[in-house]
Amino acid sequence: MTDIEIAQKNKMEPIVKIAEKIGIAQDKLETYGNYKAKITFEELKTLQQKASEKHGKLILVTAVTPTPAGEGKSTVSIGLADGLRKIGKNAVVALREPSLGPCFGVKGGACGGGYAQIVPMEDINLHFTGDIHAISIANNLISALIDNHLQQGNELGIDPRTISWKRCVDLNDRALRNITIGLGGRLQGVPREDHFTIAVASEIMAIICLSKTITELKQRLDCIVIGQNFSRENVTFGQLKCTGAVAALLKDVIRPNLVQTLEKTPAFVHGGPFANIAHGCNSVNATLCALATGDYVVTEAGFAADLGAEKFLDIKCRSAGLKPDAVVIVATIRALKMHGGVAKTDLSKPDTKALEKGFANLKVHIENIAKFELPSVVAINKFITDTDEEVALIEKLCRDSGSSAILTEGWGKGGEGAKELAKAVAELADSGKAAYHPLYESELPLAEKIRKIAKEIYRADDVDFDPAALKKLKAFEDAGYGKLPVCVAKTQNSISHDPKLICAPSGYKFPVRDVQLYAGAGFVVALAGDIMTMPGLPKVPAALDIDVDDNGIITGLF
Repeated sequence: MTDIEIAQKNKMEPIVKIAEKIGIAQDKLETYGNYKAKITFEELKTLQQKASEKHGKLILVTAVTPTPAGEGKSTVSIGLADGLRKIGKNAVVALREPSLGPCFGVKGGACGGGYAQIVPMEDINLHFTGDIHAISIANNLISALIDNHLQQGNELGIDPRTISWKRCVDLNDRALRNITIGLGGRLQGVPREDHFTIAVASEIMAIICLSKTITELKQRLDCIVIGQNFSRENVTFGQLKCTGAVAALLKDVIRPNLVQTLEKTPAFVHGGPFANIAHGCNSVNATLCALATGDYVVTEAGFAADLGAEKFLDIKCRSAGLKPDAVVIVATIRALKMHGGVAKTDLSKPDTKALEKGFANLKVHIENIAKFELPSVVAINKFITDTDEEVALIEKLCRDSGSSAILTEGWGKGGEGAKELAKAVAELADSGKAAYHPLYESELPLAEKIRKIAKEIYRADDVDFDPAALKKLKAFEDAGYGKLPVCVAKTQNSISHDPKLICAPSGYKFPVRDVQLYAGAGFVVALAGDIMTMPGLPKVPAALDIDVDDNGIITGLF
């Protein structure tokens, strides 16, 4: 059966029953039908307080560099949470919300797969509780307010050429990357160049994911730098005095969503920034709710350890005061053979030489996690074509690299197939070996932060900064933003900036062509190589396979 068929055959429990498992009463939920709910503000405050007093074990799931062969990070995350419950642990999973962009594009949804899924799969992958739509509208309200300010006299003296705030939409639409607005005469607005980003890369998404309260949300909205005035001074959104209106659109978005896995494990699913062009982590509030209600919390960060894990550890944990206890690195033998030079069509053939060569990619990620002084275990996401010899080789190579490897079959067997992984992860989380610290200190200059990430995580020899980018970094520091962490936007398909450099590239220069200030979110974005913050659809988009019948039954989602 396909993923969606497995999900549709599953009998879900009412969400109020799922909430009862973790001590949340029915009157502390705002339900969206029978199987989805948001936590009330009152309960959110209670759980935030509990999380500060009782800290469950926090387990981060990351992965090797993604390949067309697939890795299954969300599937392993969900299977691990189910597996932990199978061995008697009070486990909760906290994941990101899927974006419509990849859902209708190439990657598919983000609800796991096989017998390790969160449900209702169709709802979560599509409109869910409306969070991403509200973020898009709030983002575009800011754009409309900026353009209206220009139209109505421009009291703040904003230079239209410097406006850095972008519109957004939660779809892959390359035609909107660069546009011209305000055409058609004096009543149609002030003509200027504008841009779109995908909603999950919007600064509003990052602000939602990093804010704990409405007060903090409004403070962060106030701090957004929207451009400069004609005196070259930064102009913030707070100066437009419209923060309350934008916050009103986001008042429900800040509250985490509760759903369930196929095996009825509670799942907080909230926030959805991409890790290649944003900070790639679910919301702080969802993580805190999970920590308050579970003894073991499984969460994930997007893509591989060079992207999502680094940002989780350097941005989210730093901002929220979180301290992970263990890290799981997901790998497949197929993906590692692909990193070793095997074509996708030949991945079913045993090839230990290519596997050993491709292991270099996994080794980099094991080493990256160790730089944060965190213990790791490798989850080998099993495929039917994997041979015993190949599995034994990966186990040996992981041991030699200071980690361990556990075969997991969550996709085919759900929690039962992840019990051995669950035992190993629980033991690692309980071991006290974690001594988390960020990769770099806040006092380090912004360019040096970027350089440290590039050299230590991406294995570059140095960074090649565009002169204009260096000039902007200096301006950010002069304006008081020098202590912010950095969020590198780069390809997910390589540890480097170049998607063609597979496996474990080194000895190259990492090119930073531009930098952007996300003062509200609290980080500086560095754009490397040819990365775009608005993806495009592939030649054969996933949308071609999606349909719905007269009974409202959806097919083709994956």
